[in-house]
Amino acid sequence: MNTRHVVTAISALTLLAAVGTAHAEGCLKGAVVGGVAGHVAGHHAVIGAMGGCIVGHHYAKEKEKERALSVSQRTAAAPS
Repeated sequence: MNTRHVVTAISALTLLAAVGTAHAEGCLKGAVVGGVAGHVAGHHAVIGAMGGCIVGHHYAKEKEKERALSVSQRTAAAPS
């Protein structure tokens, strides 16, 4: 196994442990998709994973906002 791969794997595991799960919503799914896309596009898996994490986290935040808005609208529209 290449030393670069070992360093990358250890760095990734350390980063995942440090981030925690509270801020990683959507990041892991995006990182997997971005990593695969980056690898296929020209062996840029790490850059693709970082970009995918950012985009996945953004989409998860937007989805959470929409869900919270729909819940608040349903509770405001419910008859008392």
